[in-house]
Amino acid sequence: MKRYMKLALVLLGASLVGCSDWDSFLDTTPTGSVSDKLVWGNPEYAELNINSFYHIIDALGQFDTAQTAVGLSEGMTDILKYGSTSLMPHMYFANQMAYMEASDASFVSTYLGNWSWCYGKMTSLNQALSNLHEYKDNFTEEQWNKYTAEVRFFRGWIYFELMKRYKEIIIYDYDMQAIKKDMPLSSEKEGWDMVEDDLLYASENLPSITAAGSRVSKEAADALLSRAMLYAERWDVAAKAAKRVIDSNNFSLTEDYATAWSKTRAQGNTESILEYEYNREGQTHNFDDNFTPGGDPGRVLGALGNPTQEMVESYELAGGKATYPDWSAWHKLGESVRETPPFDQLEPRFAATILYNGSQWKGRTIEPYEDGADGYMEWRMKDKNEGKTVTGYFLRKLVDENHDLTAYSRSTQPWIAIRYAEVLLNYAEAAAKTSDNTLQKDAASKLNEVRRRVGLKDLNLKLEDLKEAIYRERKVELAYEGQYYWDMRRLKKSHEAFSNYRVHGLRVDKNGASYTYTYIDCDGQDRYYPEKLYRVPLPQDELDGNGAIDHQYDEWMR
Repeated sequence: MKRYMKLALVLLGASLVGCSDWDSFLDTTPTGSVSDKLVWGNPEYAELNINSFYHIIDALGQFDTAQTAVGLSEGMTDILKYGSTSLMPHMYFANQMAYMEASDASFVSTYLGNWSWCYGKMTSLNQALSNLHEYKDNFTEEQWNKYTAEVRFFRGWIYFELMKRYKEIIIYDYDMQAIKKDMPLSSEKEGWDMVEDDLLYASENLPSITAAGSRVSKEAADALLSRAMLYAERWDVAAKAAKRVIDSNNFSLTEDYATAWSKTRAQGNTESILEYEYNREGQTHNFDDNFTPGGDPGRVLGALGNPTQEMVESYELAGGKATYPDWSAWHKLGESVRETPPFDQLEPRFAATILYNGSQWKGRTIEPYEDGADGYMEWRMKDKNEGKTVTGYFLRKLVDENHDLTAYSRSTQPWIAIRYAEVLLNYAEAAAKTSDNTLQKDAASKLNEVRRRVGLKDLNLKLEDLKEAIYRERKVELAYEGQYYWDMRRLKKSHEAFSNYRVHGLRVDKNGASYTYTYIDCDGQDRYYPEKLYRVPLPQDELDGNGAIDHQYDEWMR
């Protein structure tokens, strides 16, 4: 009974700080001061209030749509093809963006910007910080620093999400009385300074993961800082933050690659730095039903997005050869080939990430062809692909092989938001881009540490070639974890890599006991990425309601 009373108080407090509309946000008239005092006058209640911010980890992950309203951002790249033409998330929206069929500022801001959601969260976070300052005397110094660090961790993350999209944003701090209706955009430097300051404070005041339990840790703050500072191009800061995680000796690469993103730390995942757990009595997600192969019992949707041939060809040969198969025999559009593609020759991350003809899945064999259990459908033949593949492949990574959709439609597989392999690659990239020769030499060792986990050959490359190798490794190691689209964007590679091209697949046809494989165009039209997309346009509501911003970003005015 006491727990329900506590939760009721927290909900009451949250109702005072959780408004996301601008009118409520800008109304700083003190209300509910008695309730604020009840919540923030007791450290236990304050901690329960801060718990509400942990949903940000889930919302910004691959199982929700706060990153992009189109669904998985990979659907706007060369590694994932959404197979439905229905105007819905995880269906045609990603194709619209990939083709830039709707290129106006309003469309782009709606599906990539997330401005209102971010500033709604910012309101709650700043109000919590304001209350922590107002009722500081109710906490020990250790409690206050820890709770403030938790809130600033999430605020730094939200500011990072805004900065990677907009570059110039509106900065609000915890002084609610300083908030005005008309506030100007910050400079890009000011925005990145805010991200860095928040995450550094969190790093300095949060406990290590060995003492943090299920809450955010010092290492999580440093890991996120290493990610954010790659976008800010603050290489020294990124390298030092990643090195602090490495030097903590609290993490190691898992022996089994699949464990790195499918298990929690409590389940033996030595790689998990920041995670979000689900349970059937509370928070769940739909990822399995959205992406499971069409032949799985209990499926309602299924196979909404399929890996592409371009992704398949990103994998090296197994055995440490540091070379790629020759795929030229399967590159003639419309021409059937009887020879089996070299699937079984590829390094282990391929089979752990992608299901192909003959893969073993839930005790059966995948059948990605017409009249097969899982099925194939030509792109645009129907408005929904009904669990069938449009590329010849299905997504394996992040889909729970142990989940029974006939028993539960909702899923509980955890989301590993940051893992150690990413930190090693963050360090490798940042170190390679510093002016420090010692760090540059160390960059290759961290890249090779990731490669050795899956039996690949160490690379010894010149600096510029090393950087490209790091980018390739990020694409493969972190595939479908929500990094690739944003990586290509921050590296300014998208306008060339994602323009004037089409994604492809291998259609499988069963002929008795044998198969043929046919190279297919899975788009039917070229994709396009304009350079102005490197910055998301400001939302029209902000332009209309904020007198301190007199025009849209210049590139979106043309």
